[in-house]
Amino acid sequence: EGLAAFEREVHARMPERHLLDILKNGACWTRYTRHFGPPSGADPKLARAAQRYILTVFGYGCNLGPSQTARHAPGIGTAESLRRINAQHIDAAKLETATTDLINAYARFALPRVWGGGRAAIADGTHVPIRENNLIGAQHIRYGGYGGIAYHHIADSYIALFTSFIPCGVWEAIHILDGRMKNRSEIQPDTLHADTQGQSEPVFGLSRFLAIKLMPRMRNWDDVIFYRPDPSIRYHHSDALFTKEIDWPLIMTHWRDMMQVVLSIQAGLVLPSMLLRKLGSHNRKNRLCLAFREVGRVERTLFLLHYISDPQIRRTIRAETTKIESFNDFLDWITFGGPVIKSGDPVEQEKQLKYTTLVANAIMLSNVADLTKVLSSMAADGHPVTPELAASGSPYTRKHIRRFGKYDLDMDDLPDPLDPAHLPFDLPL
Repeated sequence: EGLAAFEREVHARMPERHLLDILKNGACWTRYTRHFGPPSGADPKLARAAQRYILTVFGYGCNLGPSQTARHAPGIGTAESLRRINAQHIDAAKLETATTDLINAYARFALPRVWGGGRAAIADGTHVPIRENNLIGAQHIRYGGYGGIAYHHIADSYIALFTSFIPCGVWEAIHILDGRMKNRSEIQPDTLHADTQGQSEPVFGLSRFLAIKLMPRMRNWDDVIFYRPDPSIRYHHSDALFTKEIDWPLIMTHWRDMMQVVLSIQAGLVLPSMLLRKLGSHNRKNRLCLAFREVGRVERTLFLLHYISDPQIRRTIRAETTKIESFNDFLDWITFGGPVIKSGDPVEQEKQLKYTTLVANAIMLSNVADLTKVLSSMAADGHPVTPELAASGSPYTRKHIRRFGKYDLDMDDLPDPLDPAHLPFDLPL
């Protein structure tokens, strides 16, 4: 009740901002441009370095490219200088670190906790068109187009945690744990949601060892197998579900070996995707792979039993996985320069996605800062502001953001300091 009037009032009070100014404000608040620079680590020998870094992030993150960006901002940098900055001063690791700064600033606010507590993350892939004749591109069967897969991890509070670029023919579940392990921000979820592509028996098994609760949205049940703990056990109402048994001696025999592999993953020596590729090869000679798969059968059977018996679990999974569909639509709006990744270099393709994620997180930080002030002012003016009304929105709002025109970046026009003010209501426990 009152949602339509609440949304109209919020939109009316949101200040209009240009996308380039939003990136500048994020740089002022978090100083994420300090991570950019030459490989030597020395100070960049660039005039107005921070300004040009911001313009580079804008041009590549929105997929405009250096030439179009320089044409619309002639007073800041040339196309050659933007290409040089991208090639020599910014790499994928630096973009990830800059994105982490924005995530940590976002986590300081109370408003995102209305949308999610930060204990869960959602992973999903979306098709990204790329030019033909390159090393990673392929024809995707499900999407019916040529390109690759942008694999995103976002928190239940909407902020993007990690992004990677994977080939079309890869089962997405292989990479689902990489984003969780590579995430270095203050938001550390212990629950992962995904669609059917984000689960398999080996993934369930490895997630159990890494203390990650995997809760995917299941689409097809025809090929899902329920396992009995023992052949002699029978169930009164659900016995027809169970068609096979767990091989407990196999798990006990290789328990120590599996623990050693998991410790190597936690130490950063091995990526989960490297192991899951082996586990997904159905190698019947590798007993360790079979042991991980057997643990996954136990975990997936337990999950499926909870899934079919608890309607609240199904509602939660459905609601969380819907958020990443909104995120994919948000990224389409950001990349207004075109949907096709222009570079044929796999390194540049990965960087392109991380640029876009950096822009998305900067917008979300700016929106949360503005929404916090707007909600406080609305409460002061007597408008109804409740957690339920606030939860109906998201940081993906963009009606107040301008993307086009002749770009100008005034570095002397600084924003107000970040102030994660108290919301005009108490957060639910």
